[in-house]
Amino acid sequence: MTFKIGCIVEGDGEVGAVPVLIRRIASDLYPELPLIVERPIRAPRNLVVKADELERRIELAVQKISGKGAIIIILDSDNDCPAELGPALLNRALQTRSDLPIAVVLAKCEFEAWFLAAAQSIRGQRGLNEDIDTPKDPETIRDAKGWLSKRMENSKTYSETRDQPAFAALFDIEQARKADSFDKCYRDIVRLLEELQTVNKQE
Repeated sequence: MTFKIGCIVEGDGEVGAVPVLIRRIASDLYPELPLIVERPIRAPRNLVVKADELERRIELAVQKISGKGAIIIILDSDNDCPAELGPALLNRALQTRSDLPIAVVLAKCEFEAWFLAAAQSIRGQRGLNEDIDTPKDPETIRDAKGWLSKRMENSKTYSETRDQPAFAALFDIEQARKADSFDKCYRDIVRLLEELQTVNKQE
């Protein structure tokens, strides 16, 4: 039996990056698990916080996984507190589909902050300078995309659609876990995989 993970994300970059991240973790922990990560559904953050919008996209994700598997929602926290908005969105998600494993992760303040937390592992990649270091408190930096662009050579700028999936394949996951929101993301992905693996062993 093949298991599927449906994803709901915010931006075009995450559409490419989130499946890469999930597959990396899955191949490391459960290489024998027959897993497909479906192409994520985009959900602009200013919409999913509104009534019925998150719920509608969850149902679309459920259709993608044929009603079986798991759902993960990854959004930027922006100016909201992840510890407050995250549980509220998770509660709504579970009310929509309590029959499936679901996780909600809010990157503080944005997905790229996770790359900053592991900056030393992506030195010299995708045009980044060879001497960059992990900044202090990377999750407090506003405009992590701009931080990356300023540290690229030859006037190159960070591209969400091109660089985000590439960095998701390159950055050191253990280094990034020093960022609290990524550590939660990692643990949530592992939890979903463990639940799918349990079902796999029962088949």
